[in-house]
Amino acid sequence: MIQTVVKRDGRIVGFNEEKIITAIRKAMLHTDKGEDMSLIRQITDHISFRGDAQMTVEAIQDMVELELMKSSRKDVAQKYIAYRNQRRIARKAKTRDIFQEIINIQSNDVTRENANMNADTPAGMMMKFASETTKPFVDDFLLSEDVVDAVRHNYLHIHDKDYYPTKSLTCCQHPLDNILINGFNAGHGESRPAKRIETASIIACISMETAQNEMHGGQAIPAFDFYLAPYVRTSFIEEIKAIEELTGADYSHLYNKEVEDYISQPLDFLSGDERIMQHAINKTVARVHQAMEAFIHNMNTIHSRGGNQVVFSSINYGTDTSAEGRCIMRELLNSTYRGVGNGETAIFPIQIWKKKRGVSYLPTDRNYDLYQLACKVTARRFFPNFLNLDATFNQSEEWRADDPKRYIHEVATMGCRTRVYENRFGQKTSVGRGNLSFSTINIVRLAIECMEVADKEQRIAMFFAKLDNLLEITARQLHERMEFQKTAFAKQFPLLMSSLWLGCDKLKPGDTIAPVINQGTLGIGFIGLAECLVALTGKHHGESEEAQELGVRIVTYMRDRANDFSEQYQHNYSVLATPAEGLSGRFTRGDRKRFGVIEGVTDRDYYTNSNHVPVYYKCSARRKAEIEAPYHDLTRGGHIFYVEIDGDATHNPEAIMRVVDMMDQYNIGYGSVNHNRNRCLDCGHENSAKNLQECPKCGSKNLDKLQRITGYLVGTTDRWNKAKLSELNDRVIHE
Repeated sequence: MIQTVVKRDGRIVGFNEEKIITAIRKAMLHTDKGEDMSLIRQITDHISFRGDAQMTVEAIQDMVELELMKSSRKDVAQKYIAYRNQRRIARKAKTRDIFQEIINIQSNDVTRENANMNADTPAGMMMKFASETTKPFVDDFLLSEDVVDAVRHNYLHIHDKDYYPTKSLTCCQHPLDNILINGFNAGHGESRPAKRIETASIIACISMETAQNEMHGGQAIPAFDFYLAPYVRTSFIEEIKAIEELTGADYSHLYNKEVEDYISQPLDFLSGDERIMQHAINKTVARVHQAMEAFIHNMNTIHSRGGNQVVFSSINYGTDTSAEGRCIMRELLNSTYRGVGNGETAIFPIQIWKKKRGVSYLPTDRNYDLYQLACKVTARRFFPNFLNLDATFNQSEEWRADDPKRYIHEVATMGCRTRVYENRFGQKTSVGRGNLSFSTINIVRLAIECMEVADKEQRIAMFFAKLDNLLEITARQLHERMEFQKTAFAKQFPLLMSSLWLGCDKLKPGDTIAPVINQGTLGIGFIGLAECLVALTGKHHGESEEAQELGVRIVTYMRDRANDFSEQYQHNYSVLATPAEGLSGRFTRGDRKRFGVIEGVTDRDYYTNSNHVPVYYKCSARRKAEIEAPYHDLTRGGHIFYVEIDGDATHNPEAIMRVVDMMDQYNIGYGSVNHNRNRCLDCGHENSAKNLQECPKCGSKNLDKLQRITGYLVGTTDRWNKAKLSELNDRVIHE
């Protein structure tokens, strides 16, 4: 007798004979003779009592076919078989349609999910084929039923779900010194330790490229200046030795002579040791510049993940005050300003300037001149972004100005915004750590479902009850994914789990990664705070102090619950201000389909990213900073503050400095400045004109319109999805 049924998605449910009755009856109603309830009951009873205790859906349907064929109603059997075939085809149709869109390189939200992935190339197409077929497998076999239901009904989005079965982690801040000093084995051949700046630069590229193939997120270097600085000195010593070899003289006393700054200068009127020193400095600066130029070039041309995407890379720098560290930063910024190739702006690495009082913020600080250069470069090339180490939540009591490894106690970030710093299971640091996975909740949908409640207090109370339930589901989903990740073996991640991840030195290839990945974080993201507030109060947080108070209350509640989950599950949970790209439109489409067009909520093609003031809302940069600043302390999984400026920023680096000043004043953790930048691909002419269609210098229409999509740049908007293009068109200037 049948007792339980195994569904197609692997779930086991109780047997329900009414489903057999309904299926046979539908088939009979499509025949000339109509239904025969006596025969239906006879067949149903026979199958129910003759079947095994547990059967699959397909096996039960096979029995129905057989019984119908044995009966006098062959016509019903034919209809039933035809219906089964139609359902089988329908189940495959969605996958077929998606595959056809990929094959025909159609521009849609499947092929334009990630603007820095070219889904039109063979490698990109293969990755999309794999991605779209893997996601249903995850739904069917790796997620619990309530999580699948939350995803299906537009409440929850699991980021990088296609990578779920690989057990990979999201991202990592590379302790590059481990590799530069000790060398590494990436699974296919070994690399020796670095001895000169050129080698160190190449190894930095290889480290991020290799790890990108082992992970599903981005790669970052937390202290690019500190890590590469020693190789400036070794290269300088090489240049001294080259002079010794040429002249036969002994200049060993100059090997470790202090250098105030590595700046190229003419040798005229110099003599003796002073001339030798300056000559070696000039040669060293030229080598460092070429190494930085090569680093940027490689990060924009080396492909990973099956050859379809450049490495999603970030580098943090700004606080090394040594002459060697300053040389690295200066030549990196100079190379960035010049551009790559024929002068194009480099998309990667995302560069992050770490601003700190006493180091680079005031004119009397050692690195203030480099901070000024960083602002000049940003005004032309969008990067570097700015990380405020003076924000209260970005500080560490262990940081000391005279500590040669003080960078260990400095927060570092991924360019898009991901932040890993606090740690329940070890040292408070960004180095050697990263995010394990993150999922984003649709708080707008929760608010829409409460709109029919007339009383405001009851409406908001209902919202918080719904929010709490969804947070519980999300936290458990992240926990279950982490438990699955723990079963991976160290050998599955040859570089990450041998040289990069904090504590990986204790692992053997055959060990699971369970003992060390608790150093990472689990991110609970959210999207659409502005639209959520409109649904609950009638206005967003830029328009109303009441809405702002509620917005801070909502995100504070999420932060507090994340802390609760950290205790409950013993993980590092944090709240993330989600950098939504494809998701910004996907949530909106689903909600509009269910609830229709709601003014200020679902009437645009996108939801506003995380806690940002809507891009279409006109306000000053200072007002925007006042509104968004409180959320940075609450979203320690990652956040970013944007300002849109008008005009040609290349002539106004002071505008960049004013934004960084505001970040300091309002306790903002991380920010960047957006502006227009057009470049003619034929003659190289650049300007900041809006909606430029033709080069004013040569008349060419072959233009590169550089824009920032979430936290990173995209050289062409051709790869943007519809929602992000709509958002781009709505952006207004912050005066």
